[in-house]
Amino acid sequence: MSRRAAIYGCAGLGLSDAEKSFFREASPWGFILFARNCQSPDQITRLAASLRDAAGHDAPILIDQEGGRVARLKPPHWRAYPAGRRFGDLYARAPERGLEAVKLGARLIASELHPLGINVDCLPLLDVPVPGAHDVIGDRAYALTPEPVAAMGRAAAEGLLAGGVLPVIKHIPGHGRAGVDSHLSLPVVNASAADLRAADFPPFRALRDMPLAMTAHVVYTAFDAEAPATTSPSLIREIIRGEIGFDGLLMSDDLSMQALAGSLSERTHASFAAGCDLALHCNGKMDEMEQVAGQIPMLSGKALLRSQMALDRLKPPVSFDVEDGLARFRELLGDTLGIS
Repeated sequence: MSRRAAIYGCAGLGLSDAEKSFFREASPWGFILFARNCQSPDQITRLAASLRDAAGHDAPILIDQEGGRVARLKPPHWRAYPAGRRFGDLYARAPERGLEAVKLGARLIASELHPLGINVDCLPLLDVPVPGAHDVIGDRAYALTPEPVAAMGRAAAEGLLAGGVLPVIKHIPGHGRAGVDSHLSLPVVNASAADLRAADFPPFRALRDMPLAMTAHVVYTAFDAEAPATTSPSLIREIIRGEIGFDGLLMSDDLSMQALAGSLSERTHASFAAGCDLALHCNGKMDEMEQVAGQIPMLSGKALLRSQMALDRLKPPVSFDVEDGLARFRELLGDTLGIS
């Protein structure tokens, strides 16, 4: 069955008849869940099944479960994980323990996601913040230099993959210098090409073999003074696909974010014209999804091949003792994780 190159959110804890009809017609590649969609394990399991039934195929289901302040699943039903910087602090003191903790934390997250039917996590975040940048990234970042970010990002990705969950590297080619929150306005980064190549791009280059990546709604004037990465043909072609060498499945960040200009239809068209493989729309508002849907192509050509290659990375979880993993994780970090 043909798929359309979109990922949509939904409005609530279950699907309305209108949503079922829309998703049946739209046949999106996948879906993404937010806190508004997550009440209990049984409810999420039912919702995931309903989404896949409506789409007519075994659609990937995504979530942002980083830890810290970006976590859609929270106690008491799910464990609370620390933000990325907590791992970075441990890595700075003891690199081997830091990498073990990052990988183990991601494996534990996967052990919660996989049984729910969620098989893609928008993690790891590979952004490298700089002094004075907006805290929209902040402690979500593992560290303030590229080498530890790359090392811990790979450990997190490996932990997810071992748990049967695909990682998404974000926000390519780097959101760490943004002076404003791209949810609310457009960040413009005036750093030189040399500085970006030295600090921002290396973690993404190091993880260019990962199956999926999410773009940054950020303007980099050194490469394109007008368009953010999501809608910049030259930046996607020459930097993301070229210099960085990422040839996996490339999704936009959320098209409803205020960093992007124009109507939802115009934003969607621009993201595909620039070279994105998938359009992401998160808020579940039907009128907006209908605007987006009018510009969504069928998944075909290189995008279809990249999708197949990404989904081929999904494997059954490797055997894992959760209780032993939790005990070791607490030993490493001293966290209570919200629940026992």
